[in-house]
Amino acid sequence: MKSCETCLISLFPGKFFHILVAMRHLISLKEQSREDLLLLLQLALKIKAKWRRGEPTDYLPGRTLIMLFEKTSTRTRLSFETAMTQLGGHAIYLDARTTQLTIGADFGDEIQAIMRYGDLLMYRAVKAESVLQAASYNRIPVIDACSEKYHPCQALGDILTMLESAGSLQKISKVAWLGIENNVSNTLKLACAKLGIPITLISPLAPTVHLDPDLNRLAEQSGCVQKTTNLKTGLAGAQFVHTDSWLNMEYFADGKIKPEFAREYRRRIKLFRPYQLNAGLLKQYAPQAKIMHCMPCHLGYEITRDAVDHPGSLIFTQAENRLHIQKAILLWLLGKVS
Repeated sequence: MKSCETCLISLFPGKFFHILVAMRHLISLKEQSREDLLLLLQLALKIKAKWRRGEPTDYLPGRTLIMLFEKTSTRTRLSFETAMTQLGGHAIYLDARTTQLTIGADFGDEIQAIMRYGDLLMYRAVKAESVLQAASYNRIPVIDACSEKYHPCQALGDILTMLESAGSLQKISKVAWLGIENNVSNTLKLACAKLGIPITLISPLAPTVHLDPDLNRLAEQSGCVQKTTNLKTGLAGAQFVHTDSWLNMEYFADGKIKPEFAREYRRRIKLFRPYQLNAGLLKQYAPQAKIMHCMPCHLGYEITRDAVDHPGSLIFTQAENRLHIQKAILLWLLGKVS
């Protein structure tokens, strides 16, 4: 049976509506259906096409997005703030370090008060449980904009980039993830699993801090997810190769390794060096593959300059697509469909 949204879309193509829906949140992609993901991607493609033609997309006049950051950010802040501006709304940047959240105030009280000032909350949190707590109040839609377990906005933007490159989801034959299993790989593999896209994780380590057993079960029962430590078999036939930093940002201070993380730093360098994404590796195992990285790129660690600048690199298109998928996410969360 078609959903109300699907019926309205078919009856009134090209129009935008406000649909009365139950409170939506975007946390881990566990809560979204395949149809939800397809709708988000279709919406992003439409919005991006209008933006390229220079057509107005001011669908959220008078709406406010609160952006709460417990961690630093470049692309997440830029993409969401720009997205809200281009949609005709307003975004407020809130650094947690300059709020009462850092002086022992009750988190539940503070976050509920914060949500009274906006229509959506985008939360870049140290812990996913904080995002889940905020969403549990069902005051306004909540977005996990990168926690230790999830990064759904990045995953959806990455799917959008691969869809554009391949021409359709059906033409994406194999995705490979190279390096550490983390929050980004969690949500990417689940998105691939829900959309029927084969993905292979080539990784020697999945730290427990990033582990979500329920998400893993959902992804693996699809039959789309494979795991290996073998570069040759893992990369064979890969159409897109993704990687991300092996090293947590908490390891560094002023560009230097903190003494308490020095031992773990050395261990990870030794463990992951064979899984570095570079032009030579690609030429040997997957010469046809496109290169993807969620950024920031740590040159000389998980990726090299010749991979970033490779003719097959989609890294900067991938970064731009964060803007277009964020617009789709904001509209979808507020019940706007086209």
